[in-house]
Amino acid sequence: MSELPAEVESWIGQPRYEEKGEFDVERGYVYTSCASVENGSPLFWDDEIAEELTGGAIAPPTMLQTWARPHHWVPGRKEAPLALQVHFDLKDKLGLPEGVATDNEVVYGEPVRPGDRIRSRQVLRSISDFKTTKLGRGRFWVIDVECHNQHGEWVGTDTMTVFGYRKED
Repeated sequence: MSELPAEVESWIGQPRYEEKGEFDVERGYVYTSCASVENGSPLFWDDEIAEELTGGAIAPPTMLQTWARPHHWVPGRKEAPLALQVHFDLKDKLGLPEGVATDNEVVYGEPVRPGDRIRSRQVLRSISDFKTTKLGRGRFWVIDVECHNQHGEWVGTDTMTVFGYRKED
């Protein structure tokens, strides 16, 4: 069966799971993240340099998904949300219980700044025909997580390629 279910095919190119970040971009997170990897770039620690180079304080670009992904738990939430929900939907609908990321690329736009609230949406870009690899038989899919700030400015897109598969017996 190389054809996709009509429901899954209808997802291609369509934004899904549009979400507003659950908290503002905050310098405490920036400092903690930088400290954890000993990132001493003055761009993130020195307001004068940040002002000169980027027009003000920014968060490290590598933190983009920090601001776009939901917390595992918040009061009153019944179920923990899954980051990259489209991926899990595909595994379920295509009967491919295993998955491994094979490629990841992030393209950055406007800087993310303290006080921003990031919105994200997931867009399924493509699904391959069936392939057989050493892992098993499955399909590759490409998902973009597009991120914008509260002003509607594009701040980045995280593109992930995943191989969803079923182990061969």
